[in-house]
Amino acid sequence: MTFDDCYELGSVVKPHGLKGFVVAAFDVDNLDEYRKLKSVWVELPTALGKLTEFTVEKLQPQSNERALVKFKGIDRIEEAEPLRNAKLWRPLTELPDLQDDQFYFHDVIGYTVVDEQLGELGTVETFYELPQQDVLSMRYKGQEILIPVANELILHADQSARKLHVNLPEGLLEVYLTPASRERDEPDEFVEP
Repeated sequence: MTFDDCYELGSVVKPHGLKGFVVAAFDVDNLDEYRKLKSVWVELPTALGKLTEFTVEKLQPQSNERALVKFKGIDRIEEAEPLRNAKLWRPLTELPDLQDDQFYFHDVIGYTVVDEQLGELGTVETFYELPQQDVLSMRYKGQEILIPVANELILHADQSARKLHVNLPEGLLEVYLTPASRERDEPDEFVEP
């Protein structure tokens, strides 16, 4: 299994109790859908870039984002401790199906971005998952343009035509294309008060 074949499911936060359980944080919409999870691929902090498959014996959601997880063969706190901060991965082939007009970020990389008013703009290069909001990155007139991922801005993906339809707010492109004027920002001379 390679990273290109996987999506990041979450990460191990810390060991829990003495019998090998860990607390894991999941980046999913509905953690209950993962209750019957049979295995995950784990990237240990001590083996970055390498994936190892772990069998899941038990997954017990504790909140919308966290669950207690018991892996087969991890039966003591000493065995669970090396899993702290490990990343959890799943094969892309096992992503849950989405409803109409929804898409996974990796699905639209390379799609042409089409604005309702301006027409074809550029190509989706990547997505950034920022703390405040996810953003789409597109190249337009040689500049990287970041578009917030929001329902009112990103309308739908046309998979057959490989196009991502958007409704950009007025002035968004100009923010990236207009160079900042140093003359407006800096005084001509420094005058002591």
